[in-house]
Amino acid sequence: MVKAVQNGRLVVMAVLLALAFAALGYRLVDLQFLRCDDLRKKAEDNTHRTFVREPRRGDIRDRRGNLLAGSVFVKTVSAAPGLIGGYQAIVARTLAPLLEMSETQLAERLQIRTYVTAEGETKIDPHVVLKHKVSLEAWEKIQAAMYALKFGVNETALHPKKRAFYRELRSSAIFAEAYNDQLRVYPNRALAAHVLGHVQMRDRDTVRGTVSEMAGADGVERALDSSLRGVPGWRTTEVAKARELVPFREQDVEPSSGRHVILTIDAALQHIVESELAEVMQKFSPVSASAIVVKPRTGEILALANVPSFDPNKPGDFPEAYRRNRAITDISEPGSTFKIIAVSGALNDGIVGLDTEFDCEEGHFLYAGRRLRDDHPSGSLSVEDIVAKSSNIGTAKIALQMGRERLYDYIRGYGFGSVTGIPLVGEVRGIIHSPKAWDKLSITRFPIGQGVAVTPLQMVMAMSAIANGGRLMQPMLIDRVVDDEGRIVVQYQPQQLRQVISEAAAKQMTVALKSVVSEKGTAKRARLVHYTVAGKTGTAQKAGNGSYLRGKYFSSFIGYFPSEMPELCISVVLDEPKLPNYYGSQTAAPAFRNIAERAAKYLAIKPDISPNEPLVLTSNLTRPFVTSKAKP
Repeated sequence: MVKAVQNGRLVVMAVLLALAFAALGYRLVDLQFLRCDDLRKKAEDNTHRTFVREPRRGDIRDRRGNLLAGSVFVKTVSAAPGLIGGYQAIVARTLAPLLEMSETQLAERLQIRTYVTAEGETKIDPHVVLKHKVSLEAWEKIQAAMYALKFGVNETALHPKKRAFYRELRSSAIFAEAYNDQLRVYPNRALAAHVLGHVQMRDRDTVRGTVSEMAGADGVERALDSSLRGVPGWRTTEVAKARELVPFREQDVEPSSGRHVILTIDAALQHIVESELAEVMQKFSPVSASAIVVKPRTGEILALANVPSFDPNKPGDFPEAYRRNRAITDISEPGSTFKIIAVSGALNDGIVGLDTEFDCEEGHFLYAGRRLRDDHPSGSLSVEDIVAKSSNIGTAKIALQMGRERLYDYIRGYGFGSVTGIPLVGEVRGIIHSPKAWDKLSITRFPIGQGVAVTPLQMVMAMSAIANGGRLMQPMLIDRVVDDEGRIVVQYQPQQLRQVISEAAAKQMTVALKSVVSEKGTAKRARLVHYTVAGKTGTAQKAGNGSYLRGKYFSSFIGYFPSEMPELCISVVLDEPKLPNYYGSQTAAPAFRNIAERAAKYLAIKPDISPNEPLVLTSNLTRPFVTSKAKP
C-alpha cells in the first residue's frame, strides 16, 4: 500500500516535471523561432537609433563680407536622475548658473520620476532634458563643474563600489544628447531685420526619419531658404541609457551645409539709415518711417530700413506690426512725388518742354465740377517751375494734354500696379485703376498722387529710373550665393526691365528736379554742400472711411545725387508725423540730407560742387556689426 502511494507520487511528480519542461520547451521555441523576428525588432528599437543630422544653415553676409546672420551648433543637456541619488540639491546649486536656471527649478527636474509602459510595467525614467540650445562653451564649463564637484565625503576611504558611484555621477549623470542642435544668431540684433527676416523650427519627414530643422519665416531667410538650408545627414548607432555607444556606431553620413548668401546691402550704410530714422522717430513721432538707398545704374539696394523694427534673435518678443516690411507691404497715396510720372511722360512724348508755360490760375482750378488747389498760388508757370513749386494745377493740366491712355501707359511703364520683383516675400502690387475705371476727375487727380496707392519701393525705383537715364531696373538684393570654400554657385546680375523714357527726357527731368532743391523749390532743406541733388517732396493726406483723414499725412522725399552722374537714390517716407511739422519738406527732406551726407563720406563719392573745405573721405562711424572677413 505504501509502495503504491509512493509510486503514485512519483508519477505525479514526473508528470509535473514533464509539463514544466514542456512549457519551458514551448517558451524557448516561442522565443527562439515563433517570435524571433518581433523580439529582435523590439530589442533593436530599444537600443538602435537613427539620428537625422541637421546641416549647418548657411550664413547671410553684406556686400563687404560682414556677417549678418549665422548658425552655431549647440547642445541639449540632459540628466540621468537615477544616477544622482540624493544629491539633487548639490548638483542643482553647481549647474544652475551655467544653465541659467533657478536652483529650485533645476532641483525639481532632477528628481526621479517613474512611468507606466503600455504593458502596465512601472519603470524609472532614465533621463530628463534639462535645457536646449546650450552653447558649446557652456557645455564645457558644465563638464568641468561636474568633474570638480565635491560631495562632502572622503571618497578615498569609501568602499570601491561607493567610489565608483561618485565617479559615474560626475561623468554620466549629466550628459549631452548624441546629436547637436543649431542656433541661428543675428550678431547685429535689429540691423537690417526686415531684409534678413528670421527663422522658426519645423518638423520635416525624410527617408531616415523626421528631422526638426530651422526654416526661413520671412525676409531673405525665407526667400532663399532652399539655398540656405542644406542637406541632412544621418547616424545609425546603439544607445544605452539615452547615450550613444560610439564603438557600435554603424553609419555616419555627414550633412551637407547650406549655401551662403551675399547681399547687396552694405551694413555700415544700413546703420547710417537706421540711426537717422531713429532720429526722425524721436523728432517727429510718426507712426512709422521707411528709408531705401538704391544704386540707380544697377538697381542694387544698399540699405532698406523700417522703424519700428525688431530683433530677429527673438522675433516673438515684438508685435507683428514691428516685423512687417513696410517698404514692400504697405501702400499709400504718394502725393507730389508721383508728379514725376506725368511730367516725364509729357517731356518724353514732346508734348511739353521745360519752358512750356501753363496758367495755374492763382491756385484755384475748376474741372468737372470740382476745385483743385495749390498750396502756393501762382499764375503762369513753366514746366520746370511747376515741378519746383509742386503745382497740382500745372501737373493736372500737363496730364490733360497727355490724355488718360498715355498717362496710364507711363504709370504702368514705371512699374506701378506690378510687383518690383525684389526677392522678398509679401510684396504687394499697389492700386492702379485702368482707364476704363476712371471717372472725369481721375485725369487730374492721379497725376498728383491722389487716388492711386504705391509702395515706397515702387516709388524709389521709379525715381531711380529717371536718375538712370530712363532705364527701369529690377531691384537687386542678392549679389551671389557661394559654398563653404567661397566658390560662386550663383551670381546675380543687374536686370533692366525697360526703357521708360528716353535719356534726353530723363536729363530734362533732372533739370526740373534740381530746381526742387534750389532756392525757388520746395526742398531747400535737402540740399548738400558738395553735391547737386535732384529730387521731389511729397505730402499726401491719408485716406480712410471713404474720405481723407484730418491731420494725418504721409510725408516723403526722394532724391538722387550727384545729379548728372547719380551714385545714390534715397527715399524717406514718414507715416503721420506729428503736427504742425508734417510736410515732406520739413520732415523727410532733412532726413534725406543727413543720410546722404553720411553716405557720401562713407562711400567717398566724388563731389560735383567745388567744396569750401576738404571732403572727409573716411567715415568715423562706429560700426555695431561684425567685421569678420572669414570665408562666408
